[in-house]
Amino acid sequence: MSVELLTGILLFFILIFFALGAPVGLALGGIAMMVGYFTWGDGLFNVIPTTIESTFFSFILLAIPLYIYMGQLLTHSGIGDAMFKASQMMIGKIRGSLAISVVFICSMIGAMVGIIGAGIMSSGSIALKPMLDAGYNKRLALGTIMAGGALGILIPPSIPMIMFAATTQNSVGRMFLGAIVPAIVTIIFLILYIVISAKLKPEIAPLLSETSQGLPELSKSEKFKVFRNGLLSLGLIFVVLGSIISGIATPTESGALGVAGAIILAIFFKKFKVDMFRTVGMQTTILVSVAMWIILGASVFSNFHLLMGIQGMIADFTNGLDLPPIMIIIMFQIIMLLLGFIIDEFIIVLMCAPLFTPIAVSLGYDPIWFGVLMIINILIAVQTPPYGFALFYLKGIAPAGIGMGEIYKSVTPFILINLAVLIICMLFPNIVLWLPNKVMG
Repeated sequence: MSVELLTGILLFFILIFFALGAPVGLALGGIAMMVGYFTWGDGLFNVIPTTIESTFFSFILLAIPLYIYMGQLLTHSGIGDAMFKASQMMIGKIRGSLAISVVFICSMIGAMVGIIGAGIMSSGSIALKPMLDAGYNKRLALGTIMAGGALGILIPPSIPMIMFAATTQNSVGRMFLGAIVPAIVTIIFLILYIVISAKLKPEIAPLLSETSQGLPELSKSEKFKVFRNGLLSLGLIFVVLGSIISGIATPTESGALGVAGAIILAIFFKKFKVDMFRTVGMQTTILVSVAMWIILGASVFSNFHLLMGIQGMIADFTNGLDLPPIMIIIMFQIIMLLLGFIIDEFIIVLMCAPLFTPIAVSLGYDPIWFGVLMIINILIAVQTPPYGFALFYLKGIAPAGIGMGEIYKSVTPFILINLAVLIICMLFPNIVLWLPNKVMG
């Protein structure tokens, strides 16, 4: 059976199983094994133990449970709220200040969690009510939370970046560094959009009075306490990232450092309680279990795809098109964008990274540049109507009466901003590569 026909059969069954609501990891692994058995026989099942060994015994992937645990500790201990208050106090009472604070803090919370869904849900639980209570337009409030929370996969430490580095054998540190400038550019664009929108339509972002939904009038000692708590919370992120970049710690070791720091901060803020600790542990266990099943299923699927020669087929196909290399990269971006309508960020990375990255490298492109483009693309894809996964997370935290049509409208301008960043990074690779080359050579 030809590679092309096998690929078509695999994609057909994937769509059927996803439409039936089958668990993603089990569906991907099961489909690969079923098709492989009828194609190659019993010998195909050897893929399972070798995949388990290469996946679950990877030192880099050990960082995933630690980052998820750190994120859960931070979002359940009130540390995110401390960051929100400190940011609001520093920005001041300009029009749109609350939305600007939300972009900044939701980005940080999303980075703590490291995955899109949990980032949006965690950010929304902290920031949505204050924005609506302050009279902000619902579309602006929802779109801002989506944009900020989803940025967690672009701001290090990002779990999809760790997965990309692990599956393509690239440096996690270089990936983290490569994403920093695009993330900063994105945040600047988001803030500019909020400021300009509030200037043009003042009613969508009311000014906060001293005694309304902003921080009440505080004494100097209270202001110092708010600033201190926020600075300590943000400091933990920079310690985790800095330990990786400086070479002091591996990504896994920095994850352990982050967990220890989060526990210390929770104790310092007097938020560390037995019930909270139990809740954090259970939620982390659930998230890690789901992530590991997805990783295993997607890895089995990817390995089977590689064994049947999909990489050669894609290479032959792209060579046969006789297109300029940049057009091949754009074609890959479109494929991943379409995949984002039906599957989440983990699976896109695990399916596409081992297939597309070697081809991009053979065309003369840097794998770190291509990896950051992939992450930005996924950031757009999972927010894109009508079936982007993140839209349904946003619906879960939206007030009663907000329909999907309203949510589609709320995220549209922010998606366009992310798309602009993707195009800029594609046209000017040094935006991605300058910092890792400067720091790590």
